[in-house]
Amino acid sequence: MGSTTTALSGERINRWHWLWILPRLAFILFVGGVALLLWMSDRADKEEQRATLISDILWLEQNLRFHLARNEELLGRIDVAHTSDAKAFESYARTMFGFESGLRQLIWLGSDGAVRLAHPAITNSGLAGETGEAIPSQQSYRLAHSLGKPVYSKPYPYFMNDWQFEVHVPVSREGRIAGVAVGVYRIRDLLGDSVPWWLAERYRISIIEDSGKVLVSRSKVESTVTEEGYQVGFDPPGSGLSLHAVPYHAPRPLASLLLSGSLVILAMIVLWSLWILRRHVLRRQAVEEQLRQEHAFRKAMEDSLDTGMRARNLEGEIIYVNPAFCRMVGWPATELIGRRPPMPYWADDILDETRALSDSVLAGEGPEVGFELKLKHRNGNAIDVLIHEAPLIDARGQHFGWMGSLVDITERKQADERARQQQDRLQSTARLVAMGEMASSIAHELNQPLAAISSYCTGAANLLRNQTPANEVLPALDKAVEQARRAGQVIRRIYSLARHGEDRFELLRLEERIDDALALMEADIRQNGIRVTVDLQAKVLIEGDPVLLEQALFNLFRNAVESMRDTGLDQRQIGITLACADRYALLTIADRGCGIAADVADKLFDPLFTTKVEGMGMGLAICRSVVENHRGRLSFEANPGGGTVFHILLPLVPVAPQ
Repeated sequence: MGSTTTALSGERINRWHWLWILPRLAFILFVGGVALLLWMSDRADKEEQRATLISDILWLEQNLRFHLARNEELLGRIDVAHTSDAKAFESYARTMFGFESGLRQLIWLGSDGAVRLAHPAITNSGLAGETGEAIPSQQSYRLAHSLGKPVYSKPYPYFMNDWQFEVHVPVSREGRIAGVAVGVYRIRDLLGDSVPWWLAERYRISIIEDSGKVLVSRSKVESTVTEEGYQVGFDPPGSGLSLHAVPYHAPRPLASLLLSGSLVILAMIVLWSLWILRRHVLRRQAVEEQLRQEHAFRKAMEDSLDTGMRARNLEGEIIYVNPAFCRMVGWPATELIGRRPPMPYWADDILDETRALSDSVLAGEGPEVGFELKLKHRNGNAIDVLIHEAPLIDARGQHFGWMGSLVDITERKQADERARQQQDRLQSTARLVAMGEMASSIAHELNQPLAAISSYCTGAANLLRNQTPANEVLPALDKAVEQARRAGQVIRRIYSLARHGEDRFELLRLEERIDDALALMEADIRQNGIRVTVDLQAKVLIEGDPVLLEQALFNLFRNAVESMRDTGLDQRQIGITLACADRYALLTIADRGCGIAADVADKLFDPLFTTKVEGMGMGLAICRSVVENHRGRLSFEANPGGGTVFHILLPLVPVAPQ
């Protein structure tokens, strides 16, 4: 199911993947539109500047034409009185200079071409004629005299790379040319007088020759100019002079810069927003895909559980159940979701108790641990469940309901009941087995005292038949009495051990119990030719039952003796070692007998298990019970030299310092 959901979501993403092209295309169009707008705005500004430049330079050209034409008219109207008297001529010249006409010198040439008057006076003697005055361009004079109209001369250098030109205006009187009025224009002064300040602020105005040489220009030295300009022919002076204007590089208006900057910033913000939006959407899609996979995984996991899941809101209304819960109570989810107490799966005989428990859970006062409850299946069968309730917390940390997990423990409770009944039967059987074990133990443990009593009584009877004195017979009878008393103690201790009664512990020396047990085996040890080595490294004080401990040691010693029946006489040896270590007494009994096979090692201490033909299988079982009853441990291992080593570990009695 999870793979199907993933495939469908992947197909849906691939189907709508082309929608991601729209914002990218829109952004590209937006950036292109902004760039086109800026380019068109810049182009419009340049065209407007170009049109303004052409308009301004044409205006300047017309203004210059106007000044030159006006000067021609004024020069053509010069009076005889002005040309016959030097002072009058000077006054007339100053009047013309005051009109900002661009004239810097006025010369009157006679009909013969000679200089009659000049203001300011000509000081260059190298160009003097008969009158001592400088001679202007004769070619322009002759051309003006012959044509009868104004003629302009070619520009020529004047001083310090300054240039000037002349205008020759023929003056007629009574139908004949009386002379030629020559106006000398200094190009720098003409440009300075004719170009207004506002025009000089915008452009660098230059007068150039047809060869491209700049004769003079008016500009702002601190400003930079652009490469583009406009040039118009300056025809009145002739000789290929042209006006050339180059606009200064003016900074763009602040509003335009702000608009351009705003558009660029807006484009960057849009790009950043699209990038953030795309990353957010991709992350959201990844989270949604992960959520779908997690939901599919959890649903599959919940569907596979045998534990019933039931969610309720704070009013007790069921808002979710899993399939296991539906199988458990036999009701479908469609009939359970939305139900409020009482629920159809509540047991009829404990309805009030179930309602009270449900109300306490909804109020947050339910049991902190799981609790058992009896419900009923839809078919009427009773079911026992173990319920654990946990609060439901939403993403904002608000408690909005309770989630309960229900485990069907009907079979377990039935199994517990069957186990209890079986345990009762086993206990009855165990009591019978314990009685049998006790009888076997009594028979096993009483064998030795009764044999001793029989021996002592037989010896006493023989002594009496031989008329032995009473003082020699009494020790044998005293020993028989002692063995009879010992047999009674054995019966009482074994009965107490079988009933797990209270032990009669007392402080005793373990080495003394070892000596007493060896004394009981003295006859068998001597008869079988066994060498016994005893190494009692310390005097050990323990707390225990002397009779049971002595009986256990006696059983271990007897097993050691019996295990060496087939061992060579030179190899028959029992080693007994007693030592203290870490608050424990360690007793080691090592023999050189036949040893213990691996297949019987695990069953060696089991009751009624024996490897002897005449054995009953109770000796080692009794020994282990006695040692463990003294909070000790009995274990064994193989003797490296052959045979078996038994270890008895018993706790020491702490001795107060003196």
